[in-house]
Amino acid sequence: MVDLLQDLWSFMRERKKFWLAPIILVMLLLGALLVLAQGSAIAPFIYTLF
Repeated sequence: MVDLLQDLWSFMRERKKFWLAPIILVMLLLGALLVLAQGSAIAPFIYTLF
């Protein structure tokens, strides 16, 4: 996982694609939110967001 993040960072730094950073960050946060709330009491509230 660390290698993947290093590769993404080097790609964005070399090709000046820093606009990808917020997109990747939001995708990671949404994925973490869905995984963490999968079996919890928060799950019904997350479904109302989508």
